[in-house]
Amino acid sequence: MTHVLKPKERVSKELVEKFKELPAATVYEAAGQLGMIDPAIRPVYPEAKVCGPALTVFCHVGDNLMIHKAVSIAQPGDVLVVSIRNDTRSGAWGEILTTAAVQRGVAGLVIDGAVRDSEATQERGFPVFSRALAVGATVKKSLGLINHEISFGDEVVRPGDLIVGDRDGLVVVPKERAETVYRASVDREEKEAKLMEKLTAGSTTLELLGLEKTLSELGLVEE
Repeated sequence: MTHVLKPKERVSKELVEKFKELPAATVYEAAGQLGMIDPAIRPVYPEAKVCGPALTVFCHVGDNLMIHKAVSIAQPGDVLVVSIRNDTRSGAWGEILTTAAVQRGVAGLVIDGAVRDSEATQERGFPVFSRALAVGATVKKSLGLINHEISFGDEVVRPGDLIVGDRDGLVVVPKERAETVYRASVDREEKEAKLMEKLTAGSTTLELLGLEKTLSELGLVEE
């Protein structure tokens, strides 16, 4: 087996920059309500936002060896997407890896596992999303996989797929759908802006979304 594959097709830098302007919730809706990663994987600090092509990593529980390898070969703008089998007792990422990742130009980390040194991570402004915080130690003894398709937070993530995340959550967009989802996201943002203008002018959501009819059909009774 080849443990580390070379990255192939990925979302373009130009498209990534465009997606950075969009909320994760908008991207999820525009994608057809697909790609939502387990909401239990949260930003380590509220201001954290992440957007970029996935560099996927599979590690064994309590072992972060392949994370170190992934950081060493990451391209600027990559988002490390690390599956460590839901291990929430071992802090598989900390200040040392954050320092190394920042130097490499890594755009962020999302990990189905735990991290530590969260204050230092926030001070450096490096975006991290994790399932937990844990002071537990890790070893560096087992080979894993890099740039293979992985299962991550109830979704399949492939190398080069787009990862978008903010305090509302994380979304994965298949690389071949990224252009279409971006256009749909922009269209949705424009429609919502017009909707909010009407709400500000005094309209109600019941009127604008046609919900009065729905309530009537359901048999709503009022005094």
